[in-house]
Amino acid sequence: MQVAGIAGTAAAGLGASTARASFHTSLDAKGENENAMLVDTTLCAGCRGCEAACAEANGLPAPASDEAVKGARRETAPEVFTVVNAFGPIGHDGDDRFAKRQCMHCLEPACASVCMVRALDKTPTGPVVYHGERCLGCRYCMVACPFEVPKYQYDKLAPLVRKCTFCPSRQAEGKKPACASVCPTGALTFGKRRALIELAKGRIYRNPEKYLHHVYGEHEAGGTDWLYISDVPFEQLGMKAVRDEPYPDKVQGALSAPPFVMTLWPPLLMGLYAFSKRRDALNGNHHEPGGAAAEAKKEDRHG
Repeated sequence: MQVAGIAGTAAAGLGASTARASFHTSLDAKGENENAMLVDTTLCAGCRGCEAACAEANGLPAPASDEAVKGARRETAPEVFTVVNAFGPIGHDGDDRFAKRQCMHCLEPACASVCMVRALDKTPTGPVVYHGERCLGCRYCMVACPFEVPKYQYDKLAPLVRKCTFCPSRQAEGKKPACASVCPTGALTFGKRRALIELAKGRIYRNPEKYLHHVYGEHEAGGTDWLYISDVPFEQLGMKAVRDEPYPDKVQGALSAPPFVMTLWPPLLMGLYAFSKRRDALNGNHHEPGGAAAEAKKEDRHG
């Protein structure tokens, strides 16, 4: 019965087709009214107040001290939903630049597209939310994410996938996400995606010698609700070079055929789930060195 339920969910999720506008128009029609965030890296002072606000809002441990993370290239973790890393000196002014990292909340999230039980779901207002009570622990979302964001609680008896939530409950109350509510420099601007893209391009066009002529996230991975502008190449800020087309296209073509969905995918998914749980039990719920994404990819290769 459980496999049949998964098959039904898979058929419904993968059988649906999504009409997409051109990815290279000045403004994406899709997602333009979703809530979004613009990060102006030229304004970020690296105070890490957003880290502290995120931790408090989500009941997470307090962030590590500045001294403890100095010079580190940190990634998010199950108990750390966002990090601000320092890069530099790389600015035209000879100063460091800082970049905030968290879930990008894609318009068409690859993580949600591979989840057959809809433990990850894109909401109409923008946030990609996680439903832990549905999760099977297959960790395919970790493999699918082009930004390598979802992290797994390997050290928990009842592990979950963890990532930035984009504060949907605060948004529902008409509030800014916790991180934006405390930013003292205006580096984080919360609003509708269309308006933020216009704001970003306005800053670029008014200061062409200051900014790169690129809004990161406008087209990357089909578009994201987190947008960035910068005066240095985004690769120098540790940001990934990803293709413009939505990443669900990579998997939907192969997995959406009805025979595969109905007969092959459910037992494969259940087999991967059983294997991953058995492996975790044998290893005491600890993962090998190399990070969550590496572990998930290894299981994907050998599953």
